[in-house]
Amino acid sequence: MTTTGPNRIFDDFAKLMTDAAGAAQGVRREVETAVRAQAERVLNSMDIVKREEFEAMRDMAIKARAENEALSARLDALEAKLSSTSETDKSADSDPVTLGTEPNVG
Repeated sequence: MTTTGPNRIFDDFAKLMTDAAGAAQGVRREVETAVRAQAERVLNSMDIVKREEFEAMRDMAIKARAENEALSARLDALEAKLSSTSETDKSADSDPVTLGTEPNVG
């Protein structure tokens, strides 16, 4: 059974629109692929860092900063201890008994 007249025209038109929509989707995919490839080439030529690399470096910097603060606090404590030790030594150096000399009592 074949369709004739207006029904066949509508069927052919519907088929044509379906084919056109499929072709348009294919063209859209090709254009997206080409644009994505071009954008990737441009970004690579700009020497832009990838997000994963950035986050890894950020984590390393955070860890280094924490270690730096801990070492700074340790250094401050050691310097304070050294300062108090050297002050004790200076006061012992000025004490005649500690120096091994007796004061002249007249």
